[in-house]
Amino acid sequence: MMNGHEKSDRGVVPEKAPNNGEGRPEPAEGLEGRRLTEGNADQQSTCRAQSRESVSQALERIRTVARERKGEKFTTLLPHISVEMLGEAFRQTRRDAAPGIDGLTWEEYETDLETRLIDLHDRVHRGKYRAMPARRKLIPKADGRMRPLAIAALEDKIVQRAVVMLLNAIYEEEFEGFSYGFRPGRGQHDALNALAAGINGRRVNWILDADIRSFFDTVDQQWLVRFLEHRISDRPLLHLIQKWLKVGYVEDGVAKASEMGTGQGAVISPLLANIYLHYAFDLWARHWRQHEARGDMIIVRYADDFVVGFEQKADADSFLEALHERLGKFGLTLHPEKTRLIEFGRFAAQNREKRGLGKPETFNFLGFTFICGKSRAGKFLLMRKSRRDRLRAKLKAVKEQLRKRMHQPIPETGKWLGQVVRGFFNYHAVPTNSEALATFRDQVIRQWRRTLQRRSQKDQMTWKRMRRLADDFLPKPRILHPWPSLPRPAVTYPR
Repeated sequence: MMNGHEKSDRGVVPEKAPNNGEGRPEPAEGLEGRRLTEGNADQQSTCRAQSRESVSQALERIRTVARERKGEKFTTLLPHISVEMLGEAFRQTRRDAAPGIDGLTWEEYETDLETRLIDLHDRVHRGKYRAMPARRKLIPKADGRMRPLAIAALEDKIVQRAVVMLLNAIYEEEFEGFSYGFRPGRGQHDALNALAAGINGRRVNWILDADIRSFFDTVDQQWLVRFLEHRISDRPLLHLIQKWLKVGYVEDGVAKASEMGTGQGAVISPLLANIYLHYAFDLWARHWRQHEARGDMIIVRYADDFVVGFEQKADADSFLEALHERLGKFGLTLHPEKTRLIEFGRFAAQNREKRGLGKPETFNFLGFTFICGKSRAGKFLLMRKSRRDRLRAKLKAVKEQLRKRMHQPIPETGKWLGQVVRGFFNYHAVPTNSEALATFRDQVIRQWRRTLQRRSQKDQMTWKRMRRLADDFLPKPRILHPWPSLPRPAVTYPR
Protein backbone atom coordinates (compact mmCIF):
# COMPACT_ATOMS: atom_id res chain seq x y z
CA MET A 1 0.00 0.00 0.00
CA MET A 2 1.23 3.45 -0.86
CA ASN A 3 1.03 6.48 1.32
CA GLY A 4 1.24 10.20 0.70
CA HIS A 5 5.08 10.17 0.73
CA GLU A 6 5.53 7.68 -2.10
CA LYS A 7 5.69 8.54 -5.77
CA SER A 8 3.18 6.75 -7.92
CA ASP A 9 1.28 6.92 -11.15
CA ARG A 10 -1.86 6.67 -9.09
CA GLY A 11 -3.49 9.79 -7.76
CA VAL A 12 -6.03 8.54 -5.24
CA VAL A 13 -5.30 5.13 -3.77
CA PRO A 14 -8.04 3.66 -1.60
CA GLU A 15 -6.74 1.65 1.32
CA LYS A 16 -8.27 -1.57 -0.02
CA ALA A 17 -7.07 -1.12 -3.59
CA PRO A 18 -5.99 -4.46 -5.09
CA ASN A 19 -2.71 -5.15 -6.81
CA ASN A 20 -3.30 -4.14 -10.39
CA GLY A 21 -0.30 -5.81 -11.87
CA GLU A 22 -2.64 -7.83 -14.01
CA GLY A 23 -5.76 -6.72 -15.81
CA ARG A 24 -7.15 -3.26 -16.31
CA PRO A 25 -6.09 -0.38 -14.08
CA GLU A 26 -8.39 0.89 -11.37
CA PRO A 27 -10.39 4.09 -12.05
CA ALA A 28 -8.24 5.92 -9.52
CA GLU A 29 -5.08 5.58 -11.53
CA GLY A 30 -3.39 8.43 -13.36
CA LEU A 31 -4.57 11.16 -11.00
CA GLU A 32 -1.44 12.43 -9.30
CA GLY A 33 -0.90 16.15 -9.65
CA ARG A 34 2.03 17.11 -11.91
CA ARG A 35 5.20 17.82 -9.95
CA LEU A 36 7.68 20.51 -10.94
CA THR A 37 11.17 19.63 -12.04
CA GLU A 38 14.08 21.90 -12.74
CA GLY A 39 13.62 23.73 -15.97
CA ASN A 40 9.92 23.14 -16.46
CA ALA A 41 8.67 26.21 -14.60
CA ASP A 42 7.92 27.96 -17.87
CA GLN A 43 5.62 25.11 -18.88
CA GLN A 44 3.36 25.91 -15.92
CA SER A 45 2.36 29.24 -17.53
CA THR A 46 -0.82 27.95 -19.11
CA CYS A 47 -3.82 30.14 -19.71
CA ARG A 48 -6.44 30.40 -17.01
CA ALA A 49 -9.00 28.36 -18.94
CA GLN A 50 -6.59 25.45 -19.39
CA SER A 51 -5.64 25.62 -15.72
CA ARG A 52 -9.26 25.50 -14.60
CA GLU A 53 -9.97 22.64 -16.98
CA SER A 54 -7.09 20.53 -15.66
CA VAL A 55 -8.12 21.21 -12.06
CA SER A 56 -11.73 20.39 -12.85
CA GLN A 57 -10.78 17.13 -14.54
CA ALA A 58 -8.61 16.05 -11.60
CA LEU A 59 -11.36 16.81 -9.09
CA GLU A 60 -13.94 14.97 -11.20
CA ARG A 61 -11.77 11.84 -11.17
CA ILE A 62 -11.49 12.05 -7.38
CA ARG A 63 -15.25 12.53 -7.16
CA THR A 64 -15.82 9.43 -9.29
CA VAL A 65 -13.58 7.33 -7.04
CA ALA A 66 -15.35 8.63 -3.94
CA ARG A 67 -18.72 7.73 -5.43
CA GLU A 68 -17.71 4.28 -6.64
CA ARG A 69 -15.67 3.19 -3.61
CA LYS A 70 -17.80 4.00 -0.60
CA GLY A 71 -16.14 3.22 2.70
CA GLU A 72 -12.59 3.06 1.34
CA LYS A 73 -9.89 5.50 2.41
CA PHE A 74 -7.86 7.89 0.29
CA THR A 75 -4.14 7.51 0.93
CA THR A 76 -2.53 9.92 -1.57
CA LEU A 77 -4.43 13.18 -1.80
CA LEU A 78 -1.74 15.78 -1.11
CA PRO A 79 0.04 15.17 -4.46
CA HIS A 80 -3.09 16.49 -6.18
CA ILE A 81 -2.40 19.98 -4.87
CA SER A 82 -0.72 21.23 -8.02
CA VAL A 83 0.49 24.67 -9.01
CA GLU A 84 -2.63 24.96 -11.17
CA MET A 85 -4.88 24.14 -8.21
CA LEU A 86 -3.10 26.68 -6.01
CA GLY A 87 -3.55 29.24 -8.79
CA GLU A 88 -7.27 28.49 -9.00
CA ALA A 89 -7.52 28.74 -5.22
CA PHE A 90 -5.80 32.14 -5.35
CA ARG A 91 -8.23 33.41 -7.99
CA GLN A 92 -11.19 32.33 -5.85
CA THR A 93 -9.87 34.31 -2.88
CA ARG A 94 -11.58 37.66 -2.42
CA ARG A 95 -9.49 40.56 -3.67
CA ASP A 96 -10.80 42.91 -1.01
CA ALA A 97 -10.41 40.48 1.89
CA ALA A 98 -8.71 41.82 5.01
CA PRO A 99 -5.04 40.76 5.28
CA GLY A 100 -3.85 38.45 8.04
CA ILE A 101 -0.86 39.01 10.32
CA ASP A 102 1.44 38.81 7.27
CA GLY A 103 -0.14 42.04 5.98
CA LEU A 104 -0.04 40.64 2.45
CA THR A 105 -2.85 41.68 0.10
CA TRP A 106 -4.23 39.98 -3.00
CA GLU A 107 -2.78 42.63 -5.33
CA GLU A 108 0.69 42.36 -3.79
CA TYR A 109 0.72 38.57 -4.11
CA GLU A 110 -0.42 38.77 -7.72
CA THR A 111 2.83 40.49 -8.67
CA ASP A 112 5.18 37.68 -9.70
CA LEU A 113 2.32 35.24 -9.00
CA GLU A 114 3.78 32.24 -10.81
CA THR A 115 7.05 32.34 -8.88
CA ARG A 116 5.19 32.68 -5.58
CA LEU A 117 2.88 29.75 -6.35
CA ILE A 118 5.76 27.51 -7.43
CA ASP A 119 7.56 28.30 -4.19
CA LEU A 120 4.39 27.69 -2.14
CA HIS A 121 3.79 24.39 -3.96
CA ASP A 122 7.34 23.30 -3.22
CA ARG A 123 7.05 24.13 0.48
CA VAL A 124 3.73 22.30 0.83
CA HIS A 125 5.07 19.12 -0.73
CA ARG A 126 8.44 19.15 1.05
CA GLY A 127 6.85 19.75 4.44
CA LYS A 128 8.42 23.22 4.74
CA TYR A 129 5.13 25.09 4.67
CA ARG A 130 4.34 26.73 8.03
CA ALA A 131 0.87 27.92 8.94
CA MET A 132 0.65 31.35 10.55
CA PRO A 133 -1.62 32.30 13.47
CA ALA A 134 -4.83 33.97 12.40
CA ARG A 135 -5.49 37.59 13.21
CA ARG A 136 -8.50 37.66 15.50
CA LYS A 137 -11.09 40.37 15.09
CA LEU A 138 -14.34 40.83 17.01
CA ILE A 139 -17.36 41.84 14.94
CA PRO A 140 -20.77 42.81 16.36
CA LYS A 141 -23.72 40.44 16.01
CA ALA A 142 -27.35 41.45 15.53
CA ASP A 143 -28.12 40.62 19.17
CA GLY A 144 -25.41 43.00 20.43
CA ARG A 145 -22.84 40.34 21.28
CA MET A 146 -19.45 40.01 19.59
CA ARG A 147 -18.41 37.26 17.21
CA PRO A 148 -14.69 36.32 17.03
CA LEU A 149 -13.50 36.20 13.43
CA ALA A 150 -10.25 34.49 12.41
CA ILE A 151 -8.47 36.24 9.52
CA ALA A 152 -5.81 33.93 8.08
CA ALA A 153 -2.66 34.92 6.23
CA LEU A 154 -3.03 34.97 2.45
CA GLU A 155 -0.95 31.86 1.73
CA ASP A 156 -2.89 29.97 4.40
CA LYS A 157 -6.11 30.97 2.63
CA ILE A 158 -4.74 29.70 -0.68
CA VAL A 159 -3.64 26.31 0.62
CA GLN A 160 -6.80 25.89 2.68
CA ARG A 161 -8.96 26.60 -0.36
CA ALA A 162 -7.02 24.02 -2.40
CA VAL A 163 -7.57 21.43 0.34
CA VAL A 164 -11.27 22.36 0.43
CA MET A 165 -11.47 21.61 -3.31
CA LEU A 166 -10.04 18.13 -2.72
CA LEU A 167 -12.21 17.33 0.28
CA ASN A 168 -15.38 18.69 -1.35
CA ALA A 169 -14.87 16.24 -4.21
CA ILE A 170 -14.98 13.43 -1.65
CA TYR A 171 -17.50 14.58 0.93
CA GLU A 172 -20.11 15.86 -1.50
CA GLU A 173 -20.64 12.17 -2.22
CA GLU A 174 -21.05 11.52 1.53
CA PHE A 175 -23.14 14.36 2.93
CA GLU A 176 -26.86 13.98 3.55
CA GLY A 177 -29.48 15.67 1.39
CA PHE A 178 -30.85 17.68 4.31
CA SER A 179 -27.49 19.42 4.88
CA TYR A 180 -27.37 22.78 3.09
CA GLY A 181 -24.78 25.01 4.75
CA PHE A 182 -21.59 25.99 2.91
CA ARG A 183 -21.90 23.40 0.17
CA PRO A 184 -21.26 23.88 -3.57
CA GLY A 185 -24.47 24.57 -5.44
CA ARG A 186 -26.51 24.95 -2.26
CA GLY A 187 -27.47 28.04 -0.35
CA GLN A 188 -29.71 29.49 2.31
CA HIS A 189 -32.73 29.74 0.02
CA ASP A 190 -32.43 26.05 -0.83
CA ALA A 191 -32.70 25.30 2.89
CA LEU A 192 -35.59 27.74 3.29
CA ASN A 193 -37.44 26.19 0.36
CA ALA A 194 -36.84 22.67 1.67
CA LEU A 195 -38.22 23.63 5.07
CA ALA A 196 -41.25 25.36 3.53
CA ALA A 197 -41.96 22.34 1.33
CA GLY A 198 -41.63 20.00 4.32
CA ILE A 199 -44.03 22.00 6.50
CA ASN A 200 -46.55 22.43 3.66
CA GLY A 201 -46.33 18.92 2.24
CA ARG A 202 -45.59 16.60 5.17
CA ARG A 203 -47.47 15.79 8.36
CA VAL A 204 -45.65 18.28 10.56
CA ASN A 205 -47.29 19.33 13.83
CA TRP A 206 -44.25 20.08 16.00
CA ILE A 207 -41.06 21.96 15.26
CA LEU A 208 -37.73 21.62 17.07
CA ASP A 209 -35.74 24.77 16.37
CA ALA A 210 -32.20 23.96 17.57
CA ASP A 211 -28.92 25.84 17.76
CA ILE A 212 -25.60 24.50 19.03
CA ARG A 213 -23.94 26.74 21.59
CA SER A 214 -20.64 28.29 20.39
CA PHE A 215 -20.21 25.47 17.91
CA PHE A 216 -17.07 26.65 16.10
CA ASP A 217 -15.35 27.32 19.43
CA THR A 218 -16.23 23.95 21.00
CA VAL A 219 -15.44 21.52 18.18
CA ASP A 220 -13.31 18.73 19.65
CA GLN A 221 -10.22 18.61 17.44
CA GLN A 222 -9.44 15.00 18.31
CA TRP A 223 -12.92 13.89 17.31
CA LEU A 224 -12.62 15.93 14.11
CA VAL A 225 -9.43 14.13 13.10
CA ARG A 226 -11.05 10.78 13.89
CA PHE A 227 -13.99 11.70 11.67
CA LEU A 228 -11.63 12.68 8.84
CA GLU A 229 -9.84 9.35 9.18
CA HIS A 230 -13.04 7.54 8.16
CA ARG A 231 -12.22 8.56 4.58
CA ILE A 232 -8.72 10.05 4.65
CA SER A 233 -5.52 8.21 5.60
CA ASP A 234 -3.10 10.56 3.85
CA ARG A 235 -0.97 11.48 6.88
CA PRO A 236 0.67 14.60 5.36
CA LEU A 237 -2.75 16.03 4.47
CA LEU A 238 -4.15 15.27 7.93
CA HIS A 239 -1.06 16.84 9.48
CA LEU A 240 -1.63 19.94 7.36
CA ILE A 241 -5.20 20.27 8.66
CA GLN A 242 -4.01 19.79 12.23
CA LYS A 243 -1.54 22.64 11.73
CA TRP A 244 -4.40 25.00 10.95
CA LEU A 245 -6.42 23.76 13.91
CA LYS A 246 -3.63 24.20 16.46
CA VAL A 247 -1.81 27.27 15.16
CA GLY A 248 -4.14 29.52 17.14
CA TYR A 249 -4.58 33.25 16.72
CA VAL A 250 -3.11 36.64 17.62
CA GLU A 251 -5.23 39.10 19.59
CA ASP A 252 -3.94 42.46 20.84
CA GLY A 253 -0.42 41.38 19.88
CA VAL A 254 -0.55 38.20 21.99
CA ALA A 255 -0.34 34.77 20.33
CA LYS A 256 -2.65 32.12 21.77
CA ALA A 257 -2.59 28.43 20.89
CA SER A 258 -5.81 26.60 20.07
CA GLU A 259 -6.70 23.26 21.60
CA MET A 260 -10.43 23.44 20.86
CA GLY A 261 -12.58 24.57 17.98
CA THR A 262 -11.89 25.65 14.42
CA GLY A 263 -11.39 29.34 13.63
CA GLN A 264 -14.64 30.94 12.51
CA GLY A 265 -13.85 32.83 9.34
CA ALA A 266 -11.09 30.50 8.17
CA VAL A 267 -11.56 29.18 4.63
CA ILE A 268 -11.53 25.54 5.70
CA SER A 269 -13.70 25.90 8.82
CA PRO A 270 -17.16 25.57 7.16
CA LEU A 271 -16.19 22.28 5.51
CA LEU A 272 -14.64 20.91 8.71
CA ALA A 273 -17.82 21.93 10.55
CA ASN A 274 -19.94 20.03 8.02
CA ILE A 275 -17.75 16.95 8.35
CA TYR A 276 -17.98 17.12 12.16
CA LEU A 277 -21.77 17.47 12.15
CA HIS A 278 -22.15 14.85 9.42
CA TYR A 279 -20.85 12.22 11.82
CA ALA A 280 -22.01 13.77 15.10
CA PHE A 281 -25.55 14.64 13.98
CA ASP A 282 -26.60 13.87 10.39
CA LEU A 283 -25.97 10.12 10.26
CA TRP A 284 -27.47 9.68 13.72
CA ALA A 285 -30.54 11.79 12.88
CA ARG A 286 -31.16 9.85 9.67
CA HIS A 287 -30.91 6.55 11.58
CA TRP A 288 -33.26 7.88 14.28
CA ARG A 289 -35.83 8.92 11.69
CA GLN A 290 -35.69 5.54 9.96
CA HIS A 291 -35.72 3.31 13.05
CA GLU A 292 -37.10 5.27 16.02
CA ALA A 293 -39.70 7.74 14.72
CA ARG A 294 -43.26 6.46 14.69
CA GLY A 295 -44.68 9.34 12.65
CA ASP A 296 -43.55 11.59 9.84
CA MET A 297 -40.35 13.61 10.31
CA ILE A 298 -38.35 16.20 8.36
CA ILE A 299 -34.82 17.55 8.89
CA VAL A 300 -33.16 20.69 7.52
CA ARG A 301 -29.68 21.71 8.68
CA TYR A 302 -27.69 24.79 7.75
CA ALA A 303 -24.28 24.70 9.50
CA ASP A 304 -24.93 24.53 13.26
CA ASP A 305 -28.51 25.77 12.94
CA PHE A 306 -31.12 23.07 12.24
CA VAL A 307 -34.87 22.52 12.29
CA VAL A 308 -36.57 19.15 12.78
CA GLY A 309 -40.28 18.67 12.19
CA PHE A 310 -42.39 15.91 13.74
CA GLU A 311 -45.87 14.54 13.29
CA GLN A 312 -46.10 13.25 16.85
CA LYS A 313 -45.23 15.04 20.09
CA ALA A 314 -43.86 11.81 21.60
CA ASP A 315 -41.32 11.56 18.78
CA ALA A 316 -40.27 15.17 19.32
CA ASP A 317 -39.75 14.67 23.07
CA SER A 318 -37.78 11.45 22.58
CA PHE A 319 -35.62 12.96 19.84
CA LEU A 320 -34.77 16.03 21.90
CA GLU A 321 -33.79 13.93 24.91
CA ALA A 322 -31.62 11.65 22.77
CA LEU A 323 -30.13 14.66 20.97
CA HIS A 324 -28.76 16.10 24.21
CA GLU A 325 -26.99 12.83 24.91
CA ARG A 326 -25.73 12.43 21.34
CA LEU A 327 -24.20 15.90 21.10
CA GLY A 328 -22.74 15.65 24.60
CA LYS A 329 -20.72 12.65 23.48
CA PHE A 330 -18.84 14.94 21.09
CA GLY A 331 -18.45 17.91 23.41
CA LEU A 332 -21.42 19.87 22.04
CA THR A 333 -24.43 21.39 23.82
CA LEU A 334 -27.67 22.94 22.63
CA HIS A 335 -28.12 26.65 23.27
CA PRO A 336 -30.86 26.78 25.94
CA GLU A 337 -32.28 30.11 24.75
CA LYS A 338 -32.20 29.31 21.04
CA THR A 339 -33.50 25.74 21.22
CA ARG A 340 -37.28 25.36 21.46
CA LEU A 341 -39.92 22.72 20.78
CA ILE A 342 -43.15 24.38 19.63
CA GLU A 343 -46.48 23.35 18.15
CA PHE A 344 -46.40 24.45 14.53
CA GLY A 345 -47.87 23.38 11.20
CA ARG A 346 -51.02 23.20 9.12
CA PHE A 347 -53.24 22.12 12.00
CA ALA A 348 -51.49 23.85 14.89
CA ALA A 349 -53.89 26.81 15.05
CA GLN A 350 -57.09 24.76 15.17
CA ASN A 351 -55.60 22.19 17.56
CA ARG A 352 -54.56 24.94 19.97
CA GLU A 353 -57.93 26.64 19.65
CA LYS A 354 -59.66 23.41 20.70
CA ARG A 355 -57.50 23.34 23.84
CA GLY A 356 -58.22 26.99 24.61
CA LEU A 357 -54.73 28.16 23.74
CA GLY A 358 -53.58 31.18 21.76
CA LYS A 359 -51.98 31.40 18.34
CA PRO A 360 -49.10 29.03 17.51
CA GLU A 361 -45.64 30.27 18.47
CA THR A 362 -43.18 31.39 15.82
CA PHE A 363 -39.56 30.38 15.23
CA ASN A 364 -36.56 31.89 13.48
CA PHE A 365 -34.40 30.28 10.81
CA LEU A 366 -31.79 31.87 8.53
CA GLY A 367 -32.89 35.44 9.12
CA PHE A 368 -36.65 34.83 8.81
CA THR A 369 -39.45 34.41 11.33
CA PHE A 370 -41.77 31.51 10.40
CA ILE A 371 -45.45 32.12 11.21
CA CYS A 372 -48.60 30.01 10.97
CA GLY A 373 -50.82 32.32 8.94
CA LYS A 374 -54.00 32.16 6.87
CA SER A 375 -54.68 32.91 3.23
CA ARG A 376 -57.55 35.08 2.08
CA ALA A 377 -59.55 31.88 1.65
CA GLY A 378 -58.97 31.01 5.31
CA LYS A 379 -56.57 28.13 4.61
CA PHE A 380 -53.19 27.56 6.24
CA LEU A 381 -50.44 29.76 4.84
CA LEU A 382 -46.83 29.47 5.93
CA MET A 383 -45.53 33.02 6.32
CA ARG A 384 -41.91 34.13 6.40
CA LYS A 385 -41.07 37.60 7.68
CA SER A 386 -37.66 39.24 7.97
CA ARG A 387 -36.51 39.08 11.58
CA ARG A 388 -37.17 42.42 13.25
CA ASP A 389 -33.84 42.51 15.07
CA ARG A 390 -31.95 41.89 11.82
CA LEU A 391 -33.99 44.55 10.04
CA ARG A 392 -33.28 47.11 12.78
CA ALA A 393 -29.57 46.22 12.82
CA LYS A 394 -29.33 46.69 9.05
CA LEU A 395 -31.08 50.06 9.17
CA LYS A 396 -28.80 51.16 12.01
CA ALA A 397 -25.74 50.27 9.93
CA VAL A 398 -27.14 52.23 6.96
CA LYS A 399 -27.74 55.26 9.21
CA GLU A 400 -24.16 55.21 10.47
CA GLN A 401 -22.77 54.97 6.96
CA LEU A 402 -24.96 57.83 5.75
CA ARG A 403 -23.46 60.08 8.43
CA LYS A 404 -20.00 59.30 7.14
CA ARG A 405 -21.11 59.93 3.56
CA MET A 406 -23.03 63.12 4.41
CA HIS A 407 -21.00 65.39 2.12
CA GLN A 408 -20.59 63.00 -0.79
CA PRO A 409 -22.27 63.93 -4.09
CA ILE A 410 -25.88 62.78 -4.25
CA PRO A 411 -25.33 60.43 -7.24
CA GLU A 412 -22.48 58.70 -5.42
CA THR A 413 -24.53 58.16 -2.26
CA GLY A 414 -27.55 57.14 -4.34
CA LYS A 415 -25.55 54.50 -6.18
CA TRP A 416 -24.28 53.07 -2.88
CA LEU A 417 -27.77 53.04 -1.33
CA GLY A 418 -29.10 51.31 -4.42
CA GLN A 419 -26.60 48.52 -3.87
CA VAL A 420 -27.61 48.24 -0.20
CA VAL A 421 -31.34 48.04 -0.96
CA ARG A 422 -30.75 45.65 -3.84
CA GLY A 423 -28.66 43.39 -1.61
CA PHE A 424 -31.41 43.34 1.04
CA PHE A 425 -34.02 42.48 -1.58
CA ASN A 426 -31.83 39.76 -3.10
CA TYR A 427 -32.05 37.81 0.15
CA HIS A 428 -35.33 38.89 1.76
CA ALA A 429 -37.63 39.15 -1.28
CA VAL A 430 -39.68 36.00 -0.57
CA PRO A 431 -43.47 35.54 -0.69
CA THR A 432 -45.38 36.93 2.33
CA ASN A 433 -42.51 39.34 3.11
CA SER A 434 -43.51 42.30 0.94
CA GLU A 435 -44.26 44.48 3.96
CA ALA A 436 -40.69 44.17 5.27
CA LEU A 437 -39.28 45.02 1.83
CA ALA A 438 -41.40 48.16 1.59
CA THR A 439 -40.56 49.12 5.19
CA PHE A 440 -36.83 48.77 4.59
CA ARG A 441 -36.91 50.88 1.43
CA ASP A 442 -39.10 53.52 3.09
CA GLN A 443 -36.81 53.80 6.13
CA VAL A 444 -33.74 54.10 3.91
CA ILE A 445 -35.41 56.98 2.04
CA ARG A 446 -36.26 58.73 5.32
CA GLN A 447 -32.71 58.34 6.64
CA TRP A 448 -31.28 59.65 3.36
CA ARG A 449 -33.59 62.68 3.49
CA ARG A 450 -32.56 63.50 7.06
CA THR A 451 -28.90 63.25 6.09
CA LEU A 452 -29.36 65.57 3.13
CA GLN A 453 -31.24 68.09 5.26
CA ARG A 454 -28.41 68.18 7.79
CA ARG A 455 -25.84 69.10 5.16
CA SER A 456 -27.06 72.68 5.19
CA GLN A 457 -29.62 74.71 7.09
CA LYS A 458 -30.74 76.19 3.78
CA ASP A 459 -31.31 72.77 2.19
CA GLN A 460 -35.07 72.23 1.77
CA MET A 461 -35.31 68.61 0.65
CA THR A 462 -39.01 68.26 -0.14
CA TRP A 463 -40.70 64.87 -0.26
CA LYS A 464 -41.49 65.40 -3.95
CA ARG A 465 -37.79 65.78 -4.77
CA MET A 466 -36.88 62.95 -2.40
CA ARG A 467 -39.25 60.53 -4.12
CA ARG A 468 -37.70 61.40 -7.49
CA LEU A 469 -34.25 60.61 -6.08
CA ALA A 470 -35.52 57.34 -4.62
CA ASP A 471 -37.07 56.30 -7.94
CA ASP A 472 -33.81 57.15 -9.74
CA PHE A 473 -31.50 55.17 -7.46
CA LEU A 474 -33.41 52.65 -5.33
CA PRO A 475 -35.07 49.52 -6.72
CA LYS A 476 -38.71 48.94 -5.87
CA PRO A 477 -39.84 45.87 -3.91
CA ARG A 478 -40.69 42.75 -5.84
CA ILE A 479 -40.59 39.03 -5.04
CA LEU A 480 -37.35 37.47 -6.30
CA HIS A 481 -37.66 34.02 -4.67
CA PRO A 482 -41.06 32.47 -5.42
CA TRP A 483 -42.32 29.39 -3.65
CA PRO A 484 -40.38 26.25 -4.72
CA SER A 485 -41.75 24.84 -7.96
CA LEU A 486 -40.98 21.26 -6.95
CA PRO A 487 -43.54 19.64 -4.65
CA ARG A 488 -40.85 18.58 -2.20
CA PRO A 489 -37.12 19.38 -2.42
CA ALA A 490 -34.57 17.10 -0.76
CA VAL A 491 -35.75 17.66 2.80
CA THR A 492 -35.20 14.24 4.30
CA TYR A 493 -33.41 12.13 1.73
CA PRO A 494 -29.95 12.24 0.13
CA ARG A 495 -29.72 13.41 -3.45
